[in-house]
Amino acid sequence: MSGPTAEAVICGAGIAGISTAYHLCVSQNMSNVVLVDERPPLSLTSDKSTECYRNWWPGPGDAMVRLMDRSIDLLEAFARETNNRIQLNRRGYAFATADPERISIYRQAAEEAAALGAGPLREHRAPGDYQPWPASGFEAQPRGADLLLDPSLIRAHFPYLADDTVAVLHPRRCGWFSAQQLGMLMLERARDKGLALLEGRIEDVEIKGGTVSQVRLRTTSGAQSIDTRRFINAAGPMQVEVGKMLGIEIPVSCELHAKVAFSDPKRIVRRDAPLLIWSDPVDLVWSHAERTELEADSSARSLLETYPAGVHVRPDGPEDSPILVVLWTYDTRTVEPKFPIGFEDPNFPTIALRGLARMIPGLETYFGKMARPFVDGGYYAKTAENRPLFTPLPVEGAYLIGGLSGFGLMAAPAGGELLAKQIVGETLPSYTWWFQLDRYQRPDYQALLADWQGSGQL
Repeated sequence: MSGPTAEAVICGAGIAGISTAYHLCVSQNMSNVVLVDERPPLSLTSDKSTECYRNWWPGPGDAMVRLMDRSIDLLEAFARETNNRIQLNRRGYAFATADPERISIYRQAAEEAAALGAGPLREHRAPGDYQPWPASGFEAQPRGADLLLDPSLIRAHFPYLADDTVAVLHPRRCGWFSAQQLGMLMLERARDKGLALLEGRIEDVEIKGGTVSQVRLRTTSGAQSIDTRRFINAAGPMQVEVGKMLGIEIPVSCELHAKVAFSDPKRIVRRDAPLLIWSDPVDLVWSHAERTELEADSSARSLLETYPAGVHVRPDGPEDSPILVVLWTYDTRTVEPKFPIGFEDPNFPTIALRGLARMIPGLETYFGKMARPFVDGGYYAKTAENRPLFTPLPVEGAYLIGGLSGFGLMAAPAGGELLAKQIVGETLPSYTWWFQLDRYQRPDYQALLADWQGSGQL
């Protein structure tokens, strides 16, 4: 007697797997799809994100801008259809600097983004036609970016920034949303179209004649197998392990990224603030006495080092919430993913707060007085050049949605759509090859890799 069958089996119920399931079931009308995960949906790394999105990406090529614009189109459509259940906003990202030489770098980045399709650069050297952002909602907002160079204009809209801030670059088709609401919305709609959500662990994928033929898994009720001709690896940080079941080496590695949430009861950062990013390297803020004490402690001297640029923060929760969420990518070592995640740096909350105080000096009021912070995070599964993979694999019927790094939530709506189109054989956008595994076999791509400039990671 034959066992259960499925048109497709998806491994991983994070945002990548759920988006793929949504597009197969809802967009492509595939009726018998099984989504498998041993954990509840969205609970491994998808709920550990900053939940931000942007169409602000560097080259080479315009593929990332086009992909993210498509994702944002889908996010906005979900928001319109549901009275903004996903809590999408359009506050933008605000890059700030105290280094006058960085102004030309800002201008160059904005001009590159404009050339790639992200929208025009508007430069403001005096108060005038700068359009402020709304605290909520996303309609009727400009694309492109605003470069604020007038001190009074910066002070009017960003009064909490350091007094020596000389420029703010404000990309506009950016903001954040509720990851949980987005994921559950797509999951609900897919289940309404017949998606089966199965709690279990995939243990093997059988291949016959070079083609996927069966998926074997273990559930709470024991071993089970599903006959299928399509298998999608959407396993997030475990995608390399799942790839080995197919005999395929997935070219990604993992970095552990933490974020810290703490209370700002004095409202040092306005609750309507955009995502704020400091573009300059940072020396942590210490008093003379603290610095002397750290210098005498050999185990603590690393706290006196200069840290890389990129500390960033945003308000979290409703208007009456006091919570700020801080991230800072200063440790990019490759690690093997393990669960539960252990965050080994007990100084991370202190480093994050004192680094952030370089950009927002008012936060010094919490030094030594910060209420107990909450630290969590997840793994960035990254390709070498930090571009995602939405791709068929060398085994017939096997596919991957992976390499989603720190942009999984913002890329998943369009990435799932793009992979679903490849699975059913639909016409594909011209940028598809940029996200396929065989890009690494192309001589033109190899030439780009040899001189790749920047990863797009904050």
